[in-house]
Amino acid sequence: MKTKRAPGEPPKLPGFEYSSLLGSGGFADVFLYDQQLPRRQVAVKVLVADANDERIRSSFRREANLMAQLSAHPAIVTIHAAAVSDDGRPFIVMEYCPKPNLGVQYKRDRFSVPEVLALGVQIAGAVESAHRVGILHRDIKPANILVTQYRRPALTDFGIATTDDGQPGGGGMSIPWSPPEAFGSPPEASAASDTFSLAATLYTLLAGRSPFELPGHSNSSLDLTRRIRSGDVTPLTRSDVPDSLRQLFEIALDPEPERRYTTALSLGHALQRIETELSLPVTTIDVFEEVDSEHRADDDDGATRVRGVIEVPDAPSASQETHAVVVGGGDRSETRGSLDETSQAAPAHPPRSPLLRRVLAGAAAAVVLLVVGAVLLTIEHDDDVDAQAPSPVTPGQGAQRPPAPIAVEATAEGDQATFTWVNPQPQAGDTYRVRVDTDLGQEAPVVVTEPQITVDLREEGATCVMVTLVREQKTESTATEGCIGE
Repeated sequence: MKTKRAPGEPPKLPGFEYSSLLGSGGFADVFLYDQQLPRRQVAVKVLVADANDERIRSSFRREANLMAQLSAHPAIVTIHAAAVSDDGRPFIVMEYCPKPNLGVQYKRDRFSVPEVLALGVQIAGAVESAHRVGILHRDIKPANILVTQYRRPALTDFGIATTDDGQPGGGGMSIPWSPPEAFGSPPEASAASDTFSLAATLYTLLAGRSPFELPGHSNSSLDLTRRIRSGDVTPLTRSDVPDSLRQLFEIALDPEPERRYTTALSLGHALQRIETELSLPVTTIDVFEEVDSEHRADDDDGATRVRGVIEVPDAPSASQETHAVVVGGGDRSETRGSLDETSQAAPAHPPRSPLLRRVLAGAAAAVVLLVVGAVLLTIEHDDDVDAQAPSPVTPGQGAQRPPAPIAVEATAEGDQATFTWVNPQPQAGDTYRVRVDTDLGQEAPVVVTEPQITVDLREEGATCVMVTLVREQKTESTATEGCIGE
């Protein structure tokens, strides 16, 4: 029988005063410290003293480096610094998060459908951003989604992440949320693997159990692995889950990777469409992308916010004698924490206040961040009020231009393609003018009342549509393009 390891002694770190133990895992402890300058509470993850295995130490250093690359993302925990203590233990200094992770939350709280949709969209942006810089997380699960003191989700624990430069991550997996390909020999991982785990996590928040657990039956690791490989998802019994969300889970949890959402962004857009279907505010997706300042999408009113990849600056070591492993920073003004699955603190309430989320979204819409070496392109959508700068109006009209359709996506079946999109601020009487490129050139615009259209595929090249939102007052948005094919 495995005995739980006793936590180690907190290291003495110059400029930091030890406060309390937050949690312990297999190879690391997490402690709460008071940083003296700047004065704040921080979580410090420390490798245990007897973890002399170079593979473990290398994995620990890689985790710090990978998280530092992503620290600027609002839904990923921020790394302040990392170094080696005077007694030889590597440590990572991260923002302190006093709320419990979602692994604690789902076991005691009922998550609503709107809450899960919003959480899913935000974490999808974090996962997509990691993928865009070549990082696969490989261990997305409720316990690895922390909650900031502003009640926002934050992805953490990149301990077994892999990169596209051939560097493998650490071993291990979390079976209840792992895709079938993770059980192969050798195990495989892709963007579709992470989307599987994210969907399994969202399912868990709704069901109060992982997708392949069968109440009243054996749920051993062997049982779960068999069900995951065969795609035997236990049906959701909640009556408030819409059919569209059930269909999303069917796609995202398919045992065949090519039949799933192959990008986290496409999963996020699917979640946004369900928000629109339920007349909910459309949650913004934040994604990293290198942006050419000469091609800024100033006219894009969508709910996808694109940020330049931020290079993190160097920071001092814990002492003059220690050697820095990695340092990092972020561009957020909000305080966030770094409690991973080994370090949890329990708040009185879950991170799910729609009013607070709307207030924060409104505040965020007023901030423009400029970063040296990267252009920050903000395409902001506010959940409560129109956060867009005044738009040009259609000649002869006094009303503002409505927002452009977002998340234009297409699926092909036979010789036809069905395009769908999201109206970020739906109003009564809205229609859509769609112009289609065909083999004979552009067809005359077609007006539709629903956010979808089915068109014939071109025999060669890409089939594209340009979608414009038309308000009842005859004001029009800018056009949004969607294409399928080469």
